[in-house]
Amino acid sequence: MLLCVNSYQPWNSALPTLIVLPKCKTLNDVNQIHARLVTTGFIKSASLTTKIILHFISSPQAHLVGFARYVFFMQHAFPTHREQEDPFLWNAVIKSYSHGCEPREALVLFCLMLQNGVCVDEFTFSLVLKACSRLGLLKEGMQVLGLLKKMEIGLDLFLQNCVIGWYLRCGFLEFARQIFDRMQKRDSVSYNSLIAGCVKCGFIQSARDLFDCMPGEEKNLISWNSMLSGYAQAKDGLNMAWDLFSKMPARDLVSWNTMIDGCVKHGKMEDAQFLFNRMPKKDVVSWANMLDGYAKLGCIDVARSLFDGMPERDVVACNAMMAGYVRNGYCLEAVKIFQAMKSKSESPDDATLLIVLSAVAQLGHIEKGISIHRYIDVNGFSLRGKVGVALIDMYSKCGSVEDAMSVFEDVKEKSLEHWNAMIGGLAIHGFGELAFDLLVEMEKLCIKPDDITFIGVLSACGHAGLVKEGLMCFELMRRVHKVEPKLQHYGCMVDIFCRAGHIEEARRIIEEMPIEPNDVIWRILLSACINQDNFNSGEPVANHLIRLDSSNPSAYVLLSNMYAGQGMWNDVTRVRTMLKERKLKKIPGCSWIELEGTVHEFFVQDKSHPQVTEIYAMLDSLWIPKAGATSCRGSVGTPLSNG
Repeated sequence: MLLCVNSYQPWNSALPTLIVLPKCKTLNDVNQIHARLVTTGFIKSASLTTKIILHFISSPQAHLVGFARYVFFMQHAFPTHREQEDPFLWNAVIKSYSHGCEPREALVLFCLMLQNGVCVDEFTFSLVLKACSRLGLLKEGMQVLGLLKKMEIGLDLFLQNCVIGWYLRCGFLEFARQIFDRMQKRDSVSYNSLIAGCVKCGFIQSARDLFDCMPGEEKNLISWNSMLSGYAQAKDGLNMAWDLFSKMPARDLVSWNTMIDGCVKHGKMEDAQFLFNRMPKKDVVSWANMLDGYAKLGCIDVARSLFDGMPERDVVACNAMMAGYVRNGYCLEAVKIFQAMKSKSESPDDATLLIVLSAVAQLGHIEKGISIHRYIDVNGFSLRGKVGVALIDMYSKCGSVEDAMSVFEDVKEKSLEHWNAMIGGLAIHGFGELAFDLLVEMEKLCIKPDDITFIGVLSACGHAGLVKEGLMCFELMRRVHKVEPKLQHYGCMVDIFCRAGHIEEARRIIEEMPIEPNDVIWRILLSACINQDNFNSGEPVANHLIRLDSSNPSAYVLLSNMYAGQGMWNDVTRVRTMLKERKLKKIPGCSWIELEGTVHEFFVQDKSHPQVTEIYAMLDSLWIPKAGATSCRGSVGTPLSNG
């Protein structure tokens, strides 16, 4: 038991309770304290409960803070007699909210404070402005400023800095600058806040002007590091960053990591390695920056070597390594790191799950995806954010639209990204009507679709052959939602008409679209011309494609196949000669299927599979030759593979 009673500490004394407060750590300890307060009647003692609140309210342990708030609301928040109270206790509780996980509650408590007639001071307002800053609340912050003016509470230096921080957090740099310019006295916080705000908004020169006019005694490492970060991230600022770095009177870990990160982002890995080797002290961020840089350059072995050599790892380093693997196509290795993280101390976070779900989606390993889904459920990760979106996307790309729809329906508070992911998944599998129905449902729920939504729906209509619905969707986008069509939207419309065999309508869209069509759109039209045996329309399109992108072999292949279909073998030879002379080679198409947990991969004319004999025997048994069909054995008259 935490508490005990003896003859020297009678029940009518508060001393035993005060003595054990520093020893109170667990929820059971809290329950004992509470029981003693109730049974002794000291729960009514304002002085004792005040001491308990002040002792526990700043604790890092949530159950102790929760108990302090409970005592406050039970005994102090709703007084039976009105008198002018000191705001100290209220401020302590408000601070636990404004600096904790529930900053919005600080505003609620502030309103209650005013309602009860409790005196508010400058510190009270600074705490409320802190809450508004963290939440980006402009309207509420303006009300607080109005109340400040109405109560004629002067803006001292501390409060002015709070207002600057709030304006910057809400994205109003100009208003923050106005407050700064009117300040009769400024300190390092004033300068550093505005410098950081200018850097964040991309106004590097304005930040430098502030930095240069900053009194020498006010400049500190925060000032130098803010400017260093601004130059290091700017497109042409790395040389200035080096100059500033060399002039710094002192450097800390942030300074070194900022420079390394800047070199990495500019692709200067030799410079980054030079800094990394010279660092007096390294942390996990230093290592993660380096391995991320090498991974982005495709040096995945070097990145892995750094990862293995880290003295300690955290979730950030693991995420960087996983992202590097996925970026370079080593998705299975990324999944292995995730599996290792689960068995070690590096607890996966939301970013980890986004990366591993992307890896599984690219692999098409639905069993691994189901296992990750189970891990998400067991560990209580929310599906309302990006994790839910990634889960829907993973199931869609692994071929299970049913599971994707199940996840979608389980998300209670769906964001636009959830709707887009589900519509995109339906589009992949050609469920055009369902995708269009989802768009209609969004309209009923007053969820405003964006350009990505319409790309998904138009793509789904194309795959399902829904020309009428596609046209309706396109007009709905332009006329109702005022979304300006992009290249992808016009490409989808061309695809819709081409798949339906309406080549002239597709050509008309290409000719009338206000954006220059790219090679993808022309290639869609060319494929449709081949499928419709429309040689007269297809030949000029193919030649235009070759002029547009002479290094892409697909246009040559399509043109060659068109000539082959017309029996124009001299032209076939001419196009193939052009391919050889320009040293172009068509990358063969690839498909894969998962069977009993194993993924089987097949390329065009691929004979490397161990069961290739049985596979071709099965294909031969299904093959019904058409009249006049030629054998595809690589003869001169054989059409090239489109992949």
